[in-house]
Amino acid sequence: MKIATWLAAVTSLAVVGGGAYLAGAQGVGQQQLHMLFDMAVAEAQPSKPEPTGTVIYYRHPDGLPEYSAKPRQTPDGREFVSVRESEDISFTALGIKTAEISTQPITSATGSPATERKVLYYRNPMGLPDTSKVPKKDSMGMDYIPVFEGDQVDASTVKVSLGKLQRTGVKTTKAELASISRKIRVPGTVALDERLISVISMRTDAFIDDVANVTTGDRIGKGESLFSFYSKEIATAGAEFAAGKGDLRNSDAGSALRLKNLGVPDEVIRSIAEKHQVPTSIEYVSPRNGVVLERMATTGMMAKPGDPLFRIADTSHVWVIADVPEFDLASIQKGIPVAVRVRSLPGRTFEGTVDLIYPEIQQETRTTKVRIELPNPDGILMANMYADVEIEAGVQKPVVAVPNSAVIDTGDRQIVFIDKGDGKFEPKDVSLGMRGEEQTEITKGIAAGDQVVVAANFLLDAESNLNSALSGMATDEVKP
Repeated sequence: MKIATWLAAVTSLAVVGGGAYLAGAQGVGQQQLHMLFDMAVAEAQPSKPEPTGTVIYYRHPDGLPEYSAKPRQTPDGREFVSVRESEDISFTALGIKTAEISTQPITSATGSPATERKVLYYRNPMGLPDTSKVPKKDSMGMDYIPVFEGDQVDASTVKVSLGKLQRTGVKTTKAELASISRKIRVPGTVALDERLISVISMRTDAFIDDVANVTTGDRIGKGESLFSFYSKEIATAGAEFAAGKGDLRNSDAGSALRLKNLGVPDEVIRSIAEKHQVPTSIEYVSPRNGVVLERMATTGMMAKPGDPLFRIADTSHVWVIADVPEFDLASIQKGIPVAVRVRSLPGRTFEGTVDLIYPEIQQETRTTKVRIELPNPDGILMANMYADVEIEAGVQKPVVAVPNSAVIDTGDRQIVFIDKGDGKFEPKDVSLGMRGEEQTEITKGIAAGDQVVVAANFLLDAESNLNSALSGMATDEVKP
């Protein structure tokens, strides 16, 4: 603006100011004062091109935040000012004059004219859930922000200024290929290995002549005497074998085979073949090393076929039966390592592996029994001991993994925010796999190398939900 024009504008305003006082004294109407003021302001402002395009709405003549889709008047009878297409967008909040924008053609990066984007609606500058079809101001006089066609596609994307990023504590890291592992801690009980338990019984009627000095709980070695017995049927078969040639090369046939089937030890058969004499009482020895679990044999008793006389268990290997919750079964596989700590042996850890997952779920507890094999050479692990079992579960092969804090689980969906750069963050729906101690497997949604948010992502989620809600409201509002 030239100096002379500026001085003329100031002079006009001064005249209008003085004229207002005189008009008040002489009874000049208020409408005339407004006309004089508008003429003075028009003379003080630089000339601008005439608005073009159709009239899209009408605004209050005094610049108040009042708008109308059709012509209307103020309470004092003045007409609302029409706003044409070239005057649609207000850049006052950005410090840019509307006239400067409307007189410049919109061009693309290549210099060619670009297609003018359509304004879909206007949203509240403070982020409140309030939108408008036409430009308006909020209660503080701030212009509503235009939302152009195409901007609503990424309505859930959040854009945060660098200063706000530092204040909110947003942190990111890269998704990587890693092996997921976690520890499943469950209670367990020590049990005997069923395969190492022997039941001593007779295959024919026998009289127990004498029982060795062993009782329940005693340890016994393989080959040690348990008891001696007499059996009429065994004596008859032994006499037939002794009366013959006693050739052990033919022991698989005839009376020798009969003796074996009656449970006579090989040492006794060999003695009969050598001495051609059947012993009056035959000694029965322990078939394995172990602990006597039960002693039912007594001197002088008559033992029927199949009657248990002794139960002996080898305790060099034992089982630990752990109760694993149903939802952890998918994480457990046969052969994975296990650490067992027995409560009565503090400070000691026993290493083993998962040997069997029982094919049954307990209806009352919704748990499944898992069997762990443990070596027990010194025999300090005893049956029915309580144990704390720690199973090393997880995925051994590398998978796409993110820190646990990166995943927002709403119950219906799982979300991870991706850092797109320049303060933009995009929520991604993901499918989860194994959840470890520190990392979670992502089976679908992101790839290794993506930058994910690991801190303050709940704030971003709240902002994203707000943006989506505003976009949905505005879309419904602008529909015909």
